Formats: sequence, C-alpha cells, structure tokens
Amino acid sequence: MDDRAQATGPASLLSLVVMGLGPGGLDRVPPSALATLTDPSRRVILRTTDHPAARELASIRPVTSCDDLYLEGEDFESVYRAIASRVVEAARSQPVAYVTPGSPLVGERAVGMIRSLAAREGMEVTIYPAESFLDAAVEALGIDPLDGGLTVLNAHRLPSPLLLRGPTLVAALDTAAGLADFCAHLTRVVADPEVAVLVDLGGPGQRVVRSLAAQVDSTLAGPRTSLYVDAGPTGLAGAVAVMDRLRAECPWDRRQTHHSLVKNLLEETYELAEVLAALPLDAGRQDAAASEPDWMAFEEVCQELGDVLLQVLFHASIARESQIFDIEDVAEGLRQKLVRRHPHVFSDVAADTAEQVKANWEQIKQQEKPRPEDASLLDGVPRSMPALSRAAKIQRRAAQVGFDWSEVPPVIDKVEEELEELRASLTDRESAEAELGDLLFATVNLARHLALDPETALRRAIARFGDRFRKMEAEGPLDGLTVDQLEERWERAKLSG
Repeated sequence: MDDRAQATGPASLLSLVVMGLGPGGLDRVPPSALATLTDPSRRVILRTTDHPAARELASIRPVTSCDDLYLEGEDFESVYRAIASRVVEAARSQPVAYVTPGSPLVGERAVGMIRSLAAREGMEVTIYPAESFLDAAVEALGIDPLDGGLTVLNAHRLPSPLLLRGPTLVAALDTAAGLADFCAHLTRVVADPEVAVLVDLGGPGQRVVRSLAAQVDSTLAGPRTSLYVDAGPTGLAGAVAVMDRLRAECPWDRRQTHHSLVKNLLEETYELAEVLAALPLDAGRQDAAASEPDWMAFEEVCQELGDVLLQVLFHASIARESQIFDIEDVAEGLRQKLVRRHPHVFSDVAADTAEQVKANWEQIKQQEKPRPEDASLLDGVPRSMPALSRAAKIQRRAAQVGFDWSEVPPVIDKVEEELEELRASLTDRESAEAELGDLLFATVNLARHLALDPETALRRAIARFGDRFRKMEAEGPLDGLTVDQLEERWERAKLSG
C-alpha cells in the first residue's frame, strides 16, 4: 500500500500529513483527500481561512487557523517559522493535517520548514500534492507552459534585475501597493505591455482582467491574485536576441570582426568616462550624505553604459557563431572570478578595510595567473592606455613592493622639485620635454596619494575651462581684447560658477 492510499485509512497510521485544497472550493478536492480532511480524529491546521475551500472546511468541522500568526509576525519568514513550529508541536501529541491553499508543493515556503523541523525530530511527514494555481492559470489563459518556457515569479521575492525572457506569471500580488509597484516596474522594462490579471482562479468568482500594465486596477490585488505578461525577451535577454538577429540580417553588423570593433569599444568607453566625470565626486559612495541626484546626468550615464554593453554583446555574439563562447560564458566567468576574489564575502577570510580587500585581490590574482620567474611586475600594463591612467597603474604596481611614499607631503615636495627642474631646462627643448614628463608623472603620483583619479581630475578641469571660456565668449568677441580685459572676463566667468 503506498502513502497516498494510507491517507484514507485511520489517522493513527500517519502522525503528520501536508495537503492542498486546490485553487477553488471543496468540490475540486479529490474524495480521498476530503476523507482525510474530515476525519474527526485528525487535527486540521489551515495556513489561512482566506480561501474558498478553507472556509467551507471550517464550516463543517473544527479547524485551527494560522491567520493570527500573520498578524503577529514581523515579516513572512518569521510567520513561516511560527507556522512550522505550531504544526510540528501539535503533531507530537496527535495526528495532524497541515492544509494549504492550492498545492503544498507550489509557493508554500512553510512546508519546507515543516519538513526540516520534523526530520530533526524523527517525525514522518507525508505530502499530498493538489491542483495548484498554476494549473488553474494555464487553463484560464489557454496556454501551454512549455511553449515559450513559462517563468513563474513570487511577487514577494522578485529578482533584481527583473530579466523577463518570455511568458511570465507573477503570483502573490496580495496588496494594492504591491500590484501597483510591480506594474510600474514592468512599464520600465517593457513599453506599454498588455497583461492579464488573474483573480480568484478556480472559484466561482474567477476573473481574467486584461489591460495595459499602466492601467491595471490595483484594487484587483488579493491573496489569490496573479498577473501574466508575454512581452518576449526584454532587457538584457532582449538585447542579446536583437544583437544575434543583427549579426544574421544587417549587412554592416555581419561585416564586423573583433578587430574592427576595437575602435568602437574605445570610443564608447571614452564617451562613458566623459559623462561619468560630470557626476558629483561622491556619486555612488555608500557613506556619502543622501542628496537629490541629477537625473539628466544619470540618464546620460545609463545611455553610455548601454553603448559599452553593446560592444560586449557584439564580441560575445561573434564568438558564439564560432561556438567559442557566448554572453553566458562571459557572465559566468565573471561571477566565478568575483566569488574567488572576494573570500571575505563568500568565505571565512577576514578583510575589514578596502586596503585589505585590494591586497587579497592581488594575491589571489597572482595565484590564478602566476608570473614567469623573469617577468617584471610592470608587465601587463597596456601601452594603449591613456598616459595618465597608465602612469597611475604603473605606480600602483611599484607600490606593491613598497617603492612608494607613505605620506602626501613628500609627494608634493617631489612635484615642486620636478617643477624647478623644468624651469631650469626651458632653454633645451629635449630636456624640457623630459622634465615635463617627470613633472606630469609626479603629479599623477600626487593624485594617487590623494585617492583621486588623474584622468577624471583632468577631464573635470577641461570641462570647467570650457564652460568658463564659453561664458567669456558670451559677453562678446574676444578678438582685440587686451590681456587684462581677457583676465577680467575670466574672473567674472569663475565667479559665475
């Protein structure tokens, strides 16, 4: 006799069973399950009475509800733990049936906790599957969940980013605020998507309300409300699909190679660096005081990041055609690297400061890619990098072995020393060039000790100069003005911001 047959026998055969009521009333509950639910010798504990079959069951026999735990709990996790404790505690002294809406195997986190807690006490738990809201949803929508690959999400634990890949069903939209927030989020990912809001599936009041996401009535929210959307791949998944199609159908995209795209990658990276330089210096710092962001500036950053991402997708698409790697390989390789190089987050290594984190990173990097014995510490710094950035990176490499100043004042002294040497070499062009290079190198070193990026600092200085010079021009033509007059305009431009 299997476990399902035992469910119809005497309650003493099983100390704890977990059952589902399906999506509607008791008329949808199989007779064998109904026999167990109505067995007077078994205590019935309902997760909630806010369900048609649960209300019917409560009207024909004594039940215990866990609705009180929802009112007392601080969050859903604490509620589920309290439910598990109540159920297992009751099962120590009498046969118990813990009963959920729908199927106990779909969207019922407390069931897993019950099984774990019971197992630690050596208690047998038997699960009886039931019709879930998924069964009712595919019936009401008239869809095949395997056709296009239906994704099912919990509104209480939505992934971030959302990453819609096709047909998607979102359950547990139990509050008006939650339903409105999800629809607002959805409209950021998909332009004017049509959705179907599924209300009270399987019951006599079942409704399927179709509308645009922006027009969804938030009062449709409830404990048995879900939402279906089929917008095709969007976001990152959609960008990958578009890139693959361009490689197949666009003459220009088909002609590109890894080498032909290098200049595009560099140009897009420089354009990104330019808009990043326009952000406040503390933008992104978690310890900075909260301030109203410049939304227009961040919109430009978002667009330029997209252009850089396009180059990444382009190279991955080209490689995929030769079955070398694809964007998933790129992302997974990055994920594994981040986990390996952050053992203070993903393992038990201690690193309390940014400096310790950086040191650990470099140590792990050297273990992953050991240098040949005759290699220089400076090997691997690309010559194609902008000179200021390359200088800073070379200096950081040298600092790894202690070839560096420990404080800022001697670095400033070095800058002044190089400036004096430049003054002394002005009559010799070759010497002046060498001394100017030394001065720039020392200035980069100063920026590094001040924890400032020299490229960003110079970009900002160029932007300030350009803004002030345009203000000078706005006062009238500059041609013919004396040096003093030009200086006056410059000072006015500086004072204006």
